[in-house]
Amino acid sequence: MKMPWYSNKTIVLAFHVAIWALFFTLPYLLRPSYENGHQAQHSQNDTNSLIKYFCFNLFWVCYFYFNSYWLIPKLVYPKKYWNYGLIQLIIFVAAIVCDWVLFNIFLGKFRSYEFRPAILFVLFPYLFFVATSTSFRMIRDKILYDRLIKERENENLKTELSFLRSQVSPHFMFNVLNNMVALARKKSELLEPSLIKLSSLMRYMLYEADEEKVPLEKETEYLQSYIDLQQQRFGKNVELVFTCENPDKNYVIEPMLLIPFVENAFKHGTGMIEQAKIQIELKAKNNLLQFSVRNRYNPDSIEIRDKISGIGLTNVKRRLNLLYGDQHSLLVTREEGWFMISLQLNFH
Repeated sequence: MKMPWYSNKTIVLAFHVAIWALFFTLPYLLRPSYENGHQAQHSQNDTNSLIKYFCFNLFWVCYFYFNSYWLIPKLVYPKKYWNYGLIQLIIFVAAIVCDWVLFNIFLGKFRSYEFRPAILFVLFPYLFFVATSTSFRMIRDKILYDRLIKERENENLKTELSFLRSQVSPHFMFNVLNNMVALARKKSELLEPSLIKLSSLMRYMLYEADEEKVPLEKETEYLQSYIDLQQQRFGKNVELVFTCENPDKNYVIEPMLLIPFVENAFKHGTGMIEQAKIQIELKAKNNLLQFSVRNRYNPDSIEIRDKISGIGLTNVKRRLNLLYGDQHSLLVTREEGWFMISLQLNFH
């Protein structure tokens, strides 16, 4: 995954340096200018005040990172609030002492130090840096947490896709190969096109399905190859209707997103079922994909479960939610001996 710009250490360091440089120089830039007659009178006082200001700001810089990188994770996150409050009180007193020491060093010969206004002078910057350093840490952690969750979701999607690919293979491949052995023994002319379709199907599963997106045409060709091989296996025992309209533009879709529904139809819509029938329809127009699968099923069969291609309907829904969110709808119904799945999604 490409690192976002805000995770680049050089950029982050340069950003921090720029913010602190602006913070340190702002009072100097806003310092009033004096006429020549008053310049000598205020020059030394202003210089010493600026030196004191810069030195005292070093205290706040240290506090900012100490609170962000040590106090928050060590005391706030573990909910040691009393310890955190005590240390904050000690830091506030230390800030007043630091201000008093710096005042006596740089400004003591010009005027006397007054504690009451000094406490207010320290209190407001202290509250400001408490708020900013705490917000900085929590926003930083939230960004890292969201990024970690996103990475986990992406890894889960990759894992589910790999698992899906492995689940499509064994049972289906075993039956197809058995069927090809029978064709070879009969020296049937159907053997060569069947091998070509199987090769195309394997190539898609093993190589092209590793891509993040594939052309809808490729996904449709994969479905067609899968359906043709299944039709060849079942022959006249299953009435199959596959309607696929050519899309009005070049759409892309996540690989192997549709095959679980088709595999489910063959898994539960064939076998000990009278008048087995499967109907599959795919349309793609106006940035909208409409995909439906209908198959007859036996309500008394113990094999009728809410599973699709071995990964479960729940996992299929989860994958769609992660990829499309509220940009899709999935409807699963059973009525009058028909199991129906209807999927609509908006192309990204």
